[in-house]
Amino acid sequence: MSTVEVASPAATDRLARRVADLLEPGDVVLLAGDLGAGKTTFTRGLGAGLGVTEPVVSPTFTLARVYAGRLDLVHADVYRLDSRAELADLGLEELAGPDTVVVVEWGDVVRDAFAGDRLEVTLAFVPDRPDARVITLVALGDAWAPRRARLDALVAAAA
Repeated sequence: MSTVEVASPAATDRLARRVADLLEPGDVVLLAGDLGAGKTTFTRGLGAGLGVTEPVVSPTFTLARVYAGRLDLVHADVYRLDSRAELADLGLEELAGPDTVVVVEWGDVVRDAFAGDRLEVTLAFVPDRPDARVITLVALGDAWAPRRARLDALVAAAA
């Protein structure tokens, strides 16, 4: 587990761009945090780091969007889903190809559906500092084992 405090949305974006350099085909990134904590900002940074050139926007009302990049980015928002069955109906498996990274906002709600390798990112507000966030990254599973040290170093450098 790595934790860092960032001072602004721009710093959140920069951190996510660096994390994108570690992403590999098939990776799943689960994002957690209150409304307005920066989940979509983090996803924008991941997208930019993956070479996505179109604007990455919140998929709250469409539930999922796909963006082309070095690795394609499937960006899902499960805030409006009421059950795990609705997650299955969303069809992330069909959207996620072999050269894809799946990012799920509100991923903590459906964590049990992604029991394998994944990166969990939690964004939290900092009291009395409206633009600052504490970001915690937890790399889980064998696929992340060889990348954990690089992730830890990347987060330490962002501090």
